[in-house]
Amino acid sequence: MSQKILIVDDAAFMRMMIKEILHKNGYTVVGEAQDGAQAVEKYKELRPDLVTMDITMPEMDGIHALKEIRSFDPNAKIIMCSAMGQQAMVIDAIQAGAKDFIVKPFQADRVIEAIKKTLG
Repeated sequence: MSQKILIVDDAAFMRMMIKEILHKNGYTVVGEAQDGAQAVEKYKELRPDLVTMDITMPEMDGIHALKEIRSFDPNAKIIMCSAMGQQAMVIDAIQAGAKDFIVKPFQADRVIEAIKKTLG
């Protein structure tokens, strides 16, 4: 059975890019969210094996959503997605429990490497 992944990003084309990379590599995308608040709701509803989470989003940012999801499920596996130059936020995210991070623009091999490493 392929592993279920929730994609969270406020930019539709970024979600589409990740979804394409995941499909090509045999992963199942069970849902998408465009902000942190939606991400928390969808996580509780879909119980994915892994979440790719953008850091900067409207409503609720990725770090806040990461903390909420991990308070609901301490074993949640979340990989943060950040633009170049967001090192401080990436460090905050790792300290808050993110398993890894990938940098935009996405490189397919780096995305898959992070997912394989996180899912074990």
